[in-house]
Amino acid sequence: MADENQTGTVDEAHARPNRMDDTTVEALGELSKALETIHRVRGHLYSAHQLVGGADLTLDRVVKLLREAGHDEVADRVEHELLGRNLLPGRWTFQIVEEFDDGYYAAFQEIERDTREKLAGGRRHIFEAEMKERRRTHGMPGHEATP
Repeated sequence: MADENQTGTVDEAHARPNRMDDTTVEALGELSKALETIHRVRGHLYSAHQLVGGADLTLDRVVKLLREAGHDEVADRVEHELLGRNLLPGRWTFQIVEEFDDGYYAAFQEIERDTREKLAGGRRHIFEAEMKERRRTHGMPGHEATP
């Protein structure tokens, strides 16, 4: 199958290097898919960071309203036990996001990039480009091989 996709319908940036086997293409496709999932995880972490931060800021108003309503004991508990509390031991969400970015996320990106360099000359999305070629209808508008 390696030479079958070198027909000029897949652009050079996404073409399978000569003699690359199907299993390697599939493995690179799965690695890319896993990295895309980790990109989504990162986005969810940033969403959690913003949501938790917003909720914490809302507690200021909660404390104010509870005090206005004469519920000082409850207001004190919210203010002292919840307002500004760490999400995880010793960490606010910004610290969790930073650790994720600098650790797991950075390592995952570096390993994926290094793997592509070693096995595919740095080419991305070979698996997807070949899937596009298999699934598109030749000659139909909107089904062009390349831009």
